[in-house]
Amino acid sequence: MKKPLQTASAINRKIRIIPKLEIKGENLIKGVQLEGLRVLGNPSHYAQKYYADGADEIIYYDAVASLFGRNSLLEVVKKTASEIFIPLTVGGGVRSTTDVGDLLRVGADKISVNTAALKKPKLITEIAEQFGSQCCVVEIQTKCFGNGKWMALVENGREHSGKDAIEWACEAEQMGAGELLLTSVDRDGTKVGMDKPLINEISHRVNIPVIASGGVGEPSDVVDVLENNNINAIAIGSIFHYHLHSIQEVKKIIFN
Repeated sequence: MKKPLQTASAINRKIRIIPKLEIKGENLIKGVQLEGLRVLGNPSHYAQKYYADGADEIIYYDAVASLFGRNSLLEVVKKTASEIFIPLTVGGGVRSTTDVGDLLRVGADKISVNTAALKKPKLITEIAEQFGSQCCVVEIQTKCFGNGKWMALVENGREHSGKDAIEWACEAEQMGAGELLLTSVDRDGTKVGMDKPLINEISHRVNIPVIASGGVGEPSDVVDVLENNNINAIAIGSIFHYHLHSIQEVKKIIFN
């Protein structure tokens, strides 16, 4: 049963709506809890549609890059950047400032790091110093392990990092991150609503923008998570990719 629509007239800050496109090879894919990946089509075509529909930004993420020690998004990013004119964040397989420079040269605006940053936190500082903190997005992929304990994961949610997610968020900010992409692996692709306790905890512990991701099933889920949380953007995949709701539907319920 669908939830009744709510309005968000009390929300007066600018909230960005960002389609998140997970990519494997040349295909857009989507899974549930980062597993069971299903091929959906050409990512550039989806990005063009979302741009036309009013997306504020686009996130591209190579879902298997870190597993295979590669970064294969250069051509996809180059093509997309020539066709859309909103900020493009790219992640997956970024291991060095050389990788960052290569992606920026083909049209990325911001770079997202996860596995490499957890293994070498100094990479965050290196990216911020060389390209500016506004370019450095640290993704925190996390699951709840009971008693309000969230752990940061690596390798696209497959392995534990040994780091508490909340502590890691604060550390990433101190190291120079300009933004956090907070992905709830528990909620990813489930369409059951976002992890409000997690989002609340981290968004009130840092002073940099937070993009919340994972679990949106209805436009009203976005309103739910914006109330009493200090987030700046929502990254959404399934409901857009499967044509269940549009970007304009989500924006209408937030801003009207």
